[in-house]
Amino acid sequence: MVVFDKEASSSSQTLPPFPREDTPLLARPRKLSSQGKTFANVFIAIVGSGVLGLPYTFKKTGWVFGSLMVFSVAFFTYHCMMLLIHTRRKLDSVHGLSKIASFGDLGFAVCGPIGRLSVDIMIVLAQAGFCVSYLIFISNTLAFVINYSGPDRILGLAPKSLYLWACFPFQLGLNSIPTLTHLAPLSIFADVVDLGAMGVVMVEDVMIFLQNRPALQAFGGFSVFFYGLGVAVYAFEGIGMILPLESEAKDKDKFGRVLASCMAFIALLYGSFGVLGYFAFGEDTKDIITTNFGQGLVSTLVQMGLCINLFFTLPLMMNPVFEVVERRFNDSTYCLWLRWVMVFVVSLVALLVPNFADFLSLVGSSVCVALGFVLPALFHLMVFKEELSWHGMLLDGAIVVLGVVIGVSGTWSSIAEILAPKA
Repeated sequence: MVVFDKEASSSSQTLPPFPREDTPLLARPRKLSSQGKTFANVFIAIVGSGVLGLPYTFKKTGWVFGSLMVFSVAFFTYHCMMLLIHTRRKLDSVHGLSKIASFGDLGFAVCGPIGRLSVDIMIVLAQAGFCVSYLIFISNTLAFVINYSGPDRILGLAPKSLYLWACFPFQLGLNSIPTLTHLAPLSIFADVVDLGAMGVVMVEDVMIFLQNRPALQAFGGFSVFFYGLGVAVYAFEGIGMILPLESEAKDKDKFGRVLASCMAFIALLYGSFGVLGYFAFGEDTKDIITTNFGQGLVSTLVQMGLCINLFFTLPLMMNPVFEVVERRFNDSTYCLWLRWVMVFVVSLVALLVPNFADFLSLVGSSVCVALGFVLPALFHLMVFKEELSWHGMLLDGAIVVLGVVIGVSGTWSSIAEILAPKA
């Protein structure tokens, strides 16, 4: 039931001024963003480490199937982002809700406390999942670069475990900072490194493909459909930032056009990166594509740059988790021990998951599908149900049902892949 009258209309009392899941990632200026800056902000919010698992995913799905999957996910992600924006605009214009600044606020306005709780849970799981994947990448990459031909165990620990626990005290320190405003420039540095690394990798891929020309498959079969879909959804995850980004846009009437052009550009970038990586190495493509390049100077610099990037991005990505947990369990006040417990849990999960791309698929198939497809379509359907045509209601309902099916099937497929013995 849509909560319009009592709770939503008194949003100044019911939507408290504590930090929400969208606000801590970057210190946002009050000045509204031009179309160019909006494009850049959307790009920064979406592009992340998920792209590094796409070549391995294309190996499983086939390059044609994988490409179709990437562009399809990009289209539906854009559609569901616009559903969120239309839902927020409807509530703002008709019901006078001026305090809807985040996904969680929208969930509360539409469904009451259960709506905010649902979004909070998904945000925590998604953001923590991103950080787990970061730690998997960092520890696996350091083990590959530093212990390429070294011993299997150091101080009784596998290299991956050693490097992960070596990062742990530094992450405790970084995640203890109450405000991460001064770390915000590092997010820009992270995306510059990402783009640079992707460019270097794609050039190397082309050169290697022209030399080797490995055997390739276009379609990998239906059995890997849900696995590939999970990785693609993970790679495009950024829906939690769309409402604050739209609020910052100077020309809101053109935000949809800017968002569409940015999503098309990212889809083209992702598709090219996945195809070229798979074309270069064929069936030898590894779950982290940078480990395919051996021990050369350029390869080492790219991999270390990406590790530094993710190391400093991790506290920014954990901050939404801290805010939800502190709001729920500590009256929205800073709590050091809660933060340390969350960092420990994330590190522990990273130790237990051996494969980077498999974990991307698990997070994408479960929480990212719920956040990116199910909840936006459900909220839109509940708010617009009185004025939607039958085909509009059918479309929203189909997205919800399809999202649930993909979520359940993809999660099962990803867990099976994680537990399956690797050659």
